[in-house]
Amino acid sequence: MLHESVLRTMDLPAGDRFEAWVQRMGGTHAPMQLSSDHTPDYHGHQRVIELGDVTVWPATFDPLVFRRTAKLVRQSDPEVYHLSLLLKGEGVADWGRERAAYRTNEFHINSSSRCYEIVTGDDPVTIVGLEIPRSALAVPGHRFDRVLGHRISAREGMGALLAQFLLQLVADTSPYHPTDAPRLGTVVTDLVTAVLAHALDSDLRLPSETHGRTLTLEIKAFVRRRLADPDLTPATIAAAHHVSRSYLYRLFQADGLGVASYIRDQRLEHARRDLADPRLRALPVHAVAARWGFPRAAEFTRAFRTAYGHPPSAVREQALAGTYDDETTDSGDGAHPASRPTPEVDAPPTTRGPHANDTPVTPDASW
Repeated sequence: MLHESVLRTMDLPAGDRFEAWVQRMGGTHAPMQLSSDHTPDYHGHQRVIELGDVTVWPATFDPLVFRRTAKLVRQSDPEVYHLSLLLKGEGVADWGRERAAYRTNEFHINSSSRCYEIVTGDDPVTIVGLEIPRSALAVPGHRFDRVLGHRISAREGMGALLAQFLLQLVADTSPYHPTDAPRLGTVVTDLVTAVLAHALDSDLRLPSETHGRTLTLEIKAFVRRRLADPDLTPATIAAAHHVSRSYLYRLFQADGLGVASYIRDQRLEHARRDLADPRLRALPVHAVAARWGFPRAAEFTRAFRTAYGHPPSAVREQALAGTYDDETTDSGDGAHPASRPTPEVDAPPTTRGPHANDTPVTPDASW
């Protein structure tokens, strides 16, 4: 069996989990600034499989923002190339001049020598990560930069060959001996070289139709960072991203969502999480509501009861009594608001004037 090291944050005290994940990610790839809405109780599971100079690391983790700044690059650059095979979830990467949105069964390509920001979606992510020394690939750095932002499919062609090898490897390492590790690393390196060479020869660029998907992920991340702002509206979101409100609605409709309902569900889910956290028991319910963009307690209570089937105070009481079951909290359909399909769709801007549909997204506005 190949040597593996494993981190399960659930094996650690809740307060130590996120920092352990930050340290683990920095040691696996390169030092980064990480942030997450799930910091108080972060869930992450990673295996690290060493194949000589090559590292393969399957992982599942809560939503996360990765940032590697110019300062961090100057301070520490292991000079490695990174590939991620996305198996569950979604993410968007930004290198300044290049942006790309990634979905399942696609490879994300990156470099420890570049500055970047990567934002995952609303749900946990499952990947197979890969770290390869820059010196091991017969691809000059200036040519490697050309593949940043490419979408490389894991379903066909050279990408499928690499994906199949990685998935078979991580599924069961028991048939291999420790002495096989460097040879397996050589196979991985050759496959990655072939994938990159194919991408460079084809001169693939990000298709124009994927721009909307990239923008949608960026907007969702923008919304999640500003949930506490009671004045968050479709108009302010559209203005911040230099798009019209009608285009903003179309972006969300492509995911079966409404803009207002997405904001509402995110706020309710964050408030529910705070109410279920015993460490925040001293924070009044109305303060929790205000913390997540609900300035009026009565309206928060009505929205919460509609979404979950009981008042917010019941969540706190059950959590303090140790009887709260996060998995069964729902509004009758078995899913939290943040993950439930939303049947309503926001109305497009009307001709009533320049402030149509600008009402702040609070319970008495559009829902």
